[in-house]
Amino acid sequence: MTDIPSTAPAHMSRRAWVLFASMAVIWGIPYLFIKIAVVEVSPVALAGMRTLLAALVLLPLAARAGALRPALRSWPYVAAFGVLEMAIPWVLIGHAEIRVSSGFAGLVIAAVPMFGTLLAWLLGDRHALARVRVLGLATGFVGVGALVGLDSLGGHADALSVLELLAVAALYAVAPAIADRKLRHVPSIGVIAVSLTIVAVLYLPFTIGEMSQGLPSPSVVGSILVLALVCTALAFVLFFELIATAGPVRATVITFLNPAVAVLLGLVVLSEPLTWGTLVGFPLVLLGSYWATRPTTSAARPAATADPTDVTTP
Repeated sequence: MTDIPSTAPAHMSRRAWVLFASMAVIWGIPYLFIKIAVVEVSPVALAGMRTLLAALVLLPLAARAGALRPALRSWPYVAAFGVLEMAIPWVLIGHAEIRVSSGFAGLVIAAVPMFGTLLAWLLGDRHALARVRVLGLATGFVGVGALVGLDSLGGHADALSVLELLAVAALYAVAPAIADRKLRHVPSIGVIAVSLTIVAVLYLPFTIGEMSQGLPSPSVVGSILVLALVCTALAFVLFFELIATAGPVRATVITFLNPAVAVLLGLVVLSEPLTWGTLVGFPLVLLGSYWATRPTTSAARPAATADPTDVTTP
């Protein structure tokens, strides 16, 4: 995609740090608000409402930037990106969070970098499974196993939810690969705005059906507004700015902070239990993700090819 600066500033400015901290929180809080919303709204309708409201905000911005026409010319790949990054994952997360805690969901999805490393290897990157990355994959998957196993023993997880969340992690690895290979020439805001619109139209019957039953409680309405306007529309605008200010490589580090925010909010706001699975699996998953994405001496990816969609959007 375009809009990505080829070089990063040598040092993070105060503005960059503010943007970095904001994004770490903004993409760490969706799990909390999804958990609140699915009590009254179906996961499909929730995804429809979120994408519809976000599209209404981002479409004018994309049009002003002249980014809609290039995105529409590549609509098959934009649609594929939207389905794999938004349509399917957001429904699966909502469905899983009916039965598991928001913190658990955030931790399982933190395995995205590990799936991304495996995908890179499958796509022919011979450096993807360098020694440190293999160590990261092993560590991370042990962490996921500890998280799932210990929480299952304690009655805090079930097999279907785990499969749904792991599927989300895999899809979050595949969608950026499509964008990187097929949409690199298209302005990022155009891809996001058009993909949101496609998903919103896809789920419009469910959105209308849910709204015809009347408004949900104020807390659920507020959660939907936060998910759409803050965690989606505002998040992408701020993330583009963070990339321009701090560089794409530094910007993607927020991936490792989002799960911590999700766990903390679950504990504090929803009084979710601090389980042995979280205590053992959390550090292993994050450490594994860090090692699995470490650049190698001969295979460091140029900053110019980094893409904002490399960071997942829960």
